[in-house]
Amino acid sequence: MKLEPLDIGRTLAVTFEHGEDFFKALRSACEEAGIRQGYIPLFLAGLSEAELAGTCEKPEDPAAPVWSAVHLTNLEAVGAGSIAWDESSQAVWPHIHLSVGTRQHGAVGYTSHLLGATVQFLTEMIIVEVTAPQARRVKNHALYDVPVLSFED
Repeated sequence: MKLEPLDIGRTLAVTFEHGEDFFKALRSACEEAGIRQGYIPLFLAGLSEAELAGTCEKPEDPAAPVWSAVHLTNLEAVGAGSIAWDESSQAVWPHIHLSVGTRQHGAVGYTSHLLGATVQFLTEMIIVEVTAPQARRVKNHALYDVPVLSFED
């Protein structure tokens, strides 16, 4: 366990427009506001389509992360996440998890890591800026190269 006190900056509300790519809109919002790190305590979204990490096949290594995508359409979503700076791409690197219900299939639910999505109607999000310490995602080679959140003074 690692514990790190956070210095909090601004709290911003952002809405995404119908048809926007979710991650492009999030990165654009962060770039426009000058946010390099923070967290998203909550967002509400309608999504015309989304890809969540998941599989219906038996994984070779049950302990390994699943990076394949489950494609879903016409969704209502509630999510949260964190934002860290990625030096190699010189852009924010969001890590988003969400729970979705499929509108046309009895609101059947799914929960997982978000790989990609397109906004349908709206996305309403709160972003809380973290001013210190510096947050980075570092691939942990001992854990299948999963990029884990780390902090620098």
